[in-house]
Amino acid sequence: MSQMPKPIQLSRTTRFSINPDGSMQGDNSFAAKPSPSGLARHYEIMLASTGIPDPTTGYLISIQQLDAVVRGPLLDEISSQCRADPCVEPATMLPKLWTLAASNIKAELSLLRWSLSPYYCVEMNADCNEHNAVLIRQRFDFAAAHRLHAPDLSDEQNAQLFGKCNNPSGHGHNYQIEPCVRIDCAGLEQINAQLAIEDAVNRILLEQLDHKFLNVDCDWFNQEKGGFIPSVENIARVCFEQLAPGIESLGHGAKLVSMRAWETEKTSALYPA
Repeated sequence: MSQMPKPIQLSRTTRFSINPDGSMQGDNSFAAKPSPSGLARHYEIMLASTGIPDPTTGYLISIQQLDAVVRGPLLDEISSQCRADPCVEPATMLPKLWTLAASNIKAELSLLRWSLSPYYCVEMNADCNEHNAVLIRQRFDFAAAHRLHAPDLSDEQNAQLFGKCNNPSGHGHNYQIEPCVRIDCAGLEQINAQLAIEDAVNRILLEQLDHKFLNVDCDWFNQEKGGFIPSVENIARVCFEQLAPGIESLGHGAKLVSMRAWETEKTSALYPA
């Protein structure tokens, strides 16, 4: 007897432009549809649905249906808001966008993520919708050097374990970090969340990390002062622990949900997982 199938999540990213002349022309659906014209705004929206796929078709939901929702009612709402009040905080629009999307798809909506740039997005999931909250993700970069060396191991063991990363003079990376912050929708009317998060990250984290030899210049990773080995795993955890109180001090239900750190574009760590 076959096991009962478990729910699966299907996600679809749809790109579109909002043109100053209202143009809806163009059909490069991978890049954007409608295509950009003049000084256009370019956005991405990811919709995700969760459920049991249809046993006959194997489909949970047609991706064409998801595209149609984004390029229909969601694009209409965002375009209207751009004309009426282009200075609105985008995250405040998520509850209405969620309602529009949920009422126009034939599956359970589990995620709506609106990317306003490659490095900044606002999103709502089913739990956030229930509790009237949003998630804000913003990516930052810093350059730093580190050395991977465990003081409890011999020099030979360290060299064998860490290889080139055990170089006594250290080596560098262009790191990226992405805090994910949860905040009450009501609080978005009271503070500029994007700028508040930027200020906290710059003040609490980047001033300690950017252009530093982490093992020497940053007490969090200076092992002679009780710091941690500056692996990407520990960088994600330490950044989370250092930033969390600063985010909570913003009030309005602001809470740091997670921190992702990239050592390279191929290697990252998420804390907590």
